[in-house]
Amino acid sequence: MNIDDELMKSVKRRAAEAGRTITEVIEEALRENLYRNKKGKRPFRLRWVTVKGKLQPGVDLTDRDALYERMEGRE
Repeated sequence: MNIDDELMKSVKRRAAEAGRTITEVIEEALRENLYRNKKGKRPFRLRWVTVKGKLQPGVDLTDRDALYERMEGRE
């Protein structure tokens, strides 16, 4: 296993500060990461929201440019 030098320095520092082995620190980090990524993973579900409405007077849905201008308040 190859671990980035800077990351390994951080792992060694953390292990020394906590009085633990490097293996313990790495295993804990892996467990936390794997658990966090597994936990709470629910499938995405798109919920449609529909509202009743009606066409505003003077709106022509076939005229895209006029529609954009109206939506942006540049009538």
